[in-house]
Amino acid sequence: MSQLLQIKKYRLNLKFRLSHEDDLKISLKKPSYPVNTALKTYFTKFNRTIRLPIFYDDLLRFQGSVEVFDKNDKDTLWVRTYYSEFDRQEIDLSLKKIYTKLHSDGNEKTIPLLNVDAIDYCTFGNSKPFRIKIRNILNDNYAYFYVKKADASRIYGLELEHMLSPHNLIFWCITIL
Repeated sequence: MSQLLQIKKYRLNLKFRLSHEDDLKISLKKPSYPVNTALKTYFTKFNRTIRLPIFYDDLLRFQGSVEVFDKNDKDTLWVRTYYSEFDRQEIDLSLKKIYTKLHSDGNEKTIPLLNVDAIDYCTFGNSKPFRIKIRNILNDNYAYFYVKKADASRIYGLELEHMLSPHNLIFWCITIL
């Protein structure tokens, strides 16, 4: 079968799937692969593991949420989560500690100057990530980082990008600790 014919057949198949919304969600979902022992050993051998103060499942303990809309009032498919007062204090401190590991080699002296402005949860997608917005209260600068469940195929991709890129990537896989 010629390559052009294969492309046309693929497009027709994709068009059919797109016309059936339920099929779209199932047929285009990327499978998740567990992190195996060999991958854990690799990260341990090269000192790429770290203990983090919070887990993905801890962030799932939110009490409720509200939809997040963009500037044109379109649904972004993210929801802003809120937590009980006790959970929020513990989660905020843990997220600030992660931020300091990402941006200042773990120097926790800056924690009082940081504020967790938002914890958003993506309701659509394969990995269902959390997007964390941290703001420096001195200068109102903010940064985002994401918390996702570990998936071996994503980790291999990130590691390959890390090895080939002239810039360092920072990623941690909580489940391999």
